[in-house]
Amino acid sequence: MKPTTLEVDYLIVGAGAMGMAFADTLITETNATVAIVDRYDQPGGHWTVSYPFVRLHQPSAFYGVNSRELGSGTVDQHGWNAGMHELASASEILAYFNHVMYKTLLPTGRVSYHPKSYYDGPDPQRPDVQRFHSIVSGDRFEVTVKRRTVDATYMNVTVPAMVPPAYEVAPDVRVITPNQLPALQDRPSHYTVVGAGKTGIDTCLWLLSRGTDPSDITWIMPRDSWLLDRAHWQPGRSETETQAARLKAVADANTVQDLFARLEDSGVLLRLSPDVEPTAFRCATVARAELDQLRRIDNVVRHGRVKRIDAHAIELDQATIPAQAGTLYINCTADGLERRPTVPVFDGPRITLQAVVPCQQVFSAALVAHVEASYSDDVIKNVQCPPAQHPNSALDWIQFFGDIQERVLRWTADPALLEWLRDCRLMGRKLPEFTPEQRTALLPTFQAQKAKLGEFRNQAKALAAVN
Repeated sequence: MKPTTLEVDYLIVGAGAMGMAFADTLITETNATVAIVDRYDQPGGHWTVSYPFVRLHQPSAFYGVNSRELGSGTVDQHGWNAGMHELASASEILAYFNHVMYKTLLPTGRVSYHPKSYYDGPDPQRPDVQRFHSIVSGDRFEVTVKRRTVDATYMNVTVPAMVPPAYEVAPDVRVITPNQLPALQDRPSHYTVVGAGKTGIDTCLWLLSRGTDPSDITWIMPRDSWLLDRAHWQPGRSETETQAARLKAVADANTVQDLFARLEDSGVLLRLSPDVEPTAFRCATVARAELDQLRRIDNVVRHGRVKRIDAHAIELDQATIPAQAGTLYINCTADGLERRPTVPVFDGPRITLQAVVPCQQVFSAALVAHVEASYSDDVIKNVQCPPAQHPNSALDWIQFFGDIQERVLRWTADPALLEWLRDCRLMGRKLPEFTPEQRTALLPTFQAQKAKLGEFRNQAKALAAVN
């Protein structure tokens, strides 16, 4: 069968959150034509296979696409998020992205959407022709791309339902994903949650919210993480106070340990147990009421990652512990924030969507689209949009903070970009307004902060090498 031919300015591979945010800004700010290819049956990427009780861990107001608000802007009156802005559920997010596709993008007449389709790459003989095929019908498509192909899949977001456990499981052991929890028909004698990221946190909170006795929960926590206080990340909240606390902590600290102690004392960072020094930082955000609930779980196992589970024992990196008979294991170990190598965002015929601000993927994608629409030179575009790896270790908080500080200083020097950022709802926090004189005065301070953060990194690396 002869392939169907298309001609567009941009081919976007992936209709997940980043692909949708990029498409929305591009369509809003240009007259470009776009084809969107996606392997799932509806827009939303990993949200289409996420566990049903998942919610955003930052306010809905910061998520989605720039042109359309997610949620109603209300403040929760009940539950562990009470007093803070609403957190959209998976079903709300999927309905939202579906609305964006069918009520915003497709009605422009400049977008075509191809769900349940696999991208097959460029034609070997014609580099400007990209190929994809329908998984359902088998129909093949050839797309002449006049501007760029946009890879919206590079960040490789995964959830437990997408990958098997990364450890060996004996045949007589019952392991499920969080997706299967709401469908439970019989109460197990014990629950063991494997994984301590946002999914593990969500799963523990779900069990507790359904009345599970904390003594019936074992939580396998390979690493403790520093957590962000959600109260600091609310619409309308000034960044000035939090930024001042961060700057003061860096300025006053003498060691890495002293730095994190000061960040915790100022409320910038939180941790699960006051007796355990976190070694990870993954941008997870919690309410203090949620943290109080999580602290009810006493049986927290801290012996590294799981290697094997059988009916009698759980083998971990640093120990082997007994397994309780009849335990239901809930696998929460997929990496939703994989630390990917950075590559240039703008590279000839390709755009590779990545986080420009760590852990802020949809804002980053919208910013990349705006920069693509507003600047003519790839060198300038890459200067404005340097990719940043997601943080992983606690030490990566230093890079995380440094990246944000450096980008804010750069963006505020560009009046046109600063104006766009002030109107971008995905930015979440209001950027500080610096006059040229203030920027000049602040530059030595920021440079000194960056140098000190570098010293802390080197100090921590040297200490790790000794140990």
